[in-house]
Amino acid sequence: MQSLSLAQARRIALAAQGFADKRHEVPTMRTFQRTLARTGVLQVDSVNVLQRAHYMPLYSRMGPYDVDLLRRASEGRPRRVVEYWAHVQAFMPVERWPVMRFRMAHYADREFKWWPGIEPMLRQQVLKEVESRGPLTARDLDDGTPRVKGNWGWNWSAARKALDLLYMTGELAIAGRNGQFEVRYDLPERVLPPEVLAAPALTEDEAVLELVRRAARSHGVASANCLADYYRIKVAPARAAAEELVAAGELERVSVEGWRRPAYLHRDARLPRRVGARALLSPFDPVVWERDRSEALFDFHYRIEIYTPAAKRVHGYYVLPFLLGDRVVARVDLKADRATGVLLVKGAYAEPAAPPGTAAELAAELWQLAGWLGLDDVVVAPRGDLAPALAAEVDAGEAVASG
Repeated sequence: MQSLSLAQARRIALAAQGFADKRHEVPTMRTFQRTLARTGVLQVDSVNVLQRAHYMPLYSRMGPYDVDLLRRASEGRPRRVVEYWAHVQAFMPVERWPVMRFRMAHYADREFKWWPGIEPMLRQQVLKEVESRGPLTARDLDDGTPRVKGNWGWNWSAARKALDLLYMTGELAIAGRNGQFEVRYDLPERVLPPEVLAAPALTEDEAVLELVRRAARSHGVASANCLADYYRIKVAPARAAAEELVAAGELERVSVEGWRRPAYLHRDARLPRRVGARALLSPFDPVVWERDRSEALFDFHYRIEIYTPAAKRVHGYYVLPFLLGDRVVARVDLKADRATGVLLVKGAYAEPAAPPGTAAELAAELWQLAGWLGLDDVVVAPRGDLAPALAAEVDAGEAVASG
């Protein structure tokens, strides 16, 4: 069995995610497609304190880009990506739709468990309304019934539940979102290319095998648990699929320094001599999705504190890891104050592995991020051990830019 050092595993993993790719001065649709091919999915989240989650992994890998690329890919013709429950709610290549039919069938079989109380007549009425009227939001179909507040603040009307059921079972697809980030539902045949809809359905075993194959390509090197988490399948079938791919020569069993679990290396995985990354990672970036993996690869303990009461937060509300080279060297709590045009650094913290130049590199990245977000200034609050040095470097960067 081949043995990999931890540094080698990090470089393989980051290269698989696109951090060893050459950046284009002006990212194009081709750049976008290459990047999406690396990540496989872009998690969607409604939190907009900095930038919505699905835009950030593209920025981290491509640098400043026109966000209209994602809109064109998800709503234009030819449609290249579509939303579905891939990792969680996520954009995925349209070609992945047939692979997800086993998941759609799973939700259809458990309809009354996950969506209790939806009358069959309402379901058919909602479907008929979408068919006749075109893309609709839940607000367009609101039946006026009382709503119950729960599920982290979502208000679920009967129409909203019916739309969600029809979407999860594949009877509706997401055509896009409106300015309020509300989902617009439509018939799959008006959203997806005909060849995608005509593609034969895979059995569950075939679909799991394909998803593990894709996860292995996006990870480069991974344990069975990592492979299972990428597309949210169970560990046992993921491990069985990985072993099938080993037998086929697509994966190789390897050991990684310090890992308790055995790992699988994709046959096409690259091992660059170095990774020259400088990137802020969204809390929903695939590099840090699986917390055990991020600890094993980077010795980086990370938890999202969005849903933690403010008094109990350790690092802040929306904290982004800072990747420099092949190490996570810092973390920053960021907020885009659009009313004042300021990128606020509410807290800045160095990791034990942080090299001496961390503050300067992070300041440069923050100025670039601010420019991409259309913000004019970067302000560092005096919170965290890295904050004083970072504030000085940010001020120096401002002086250079203005002088």
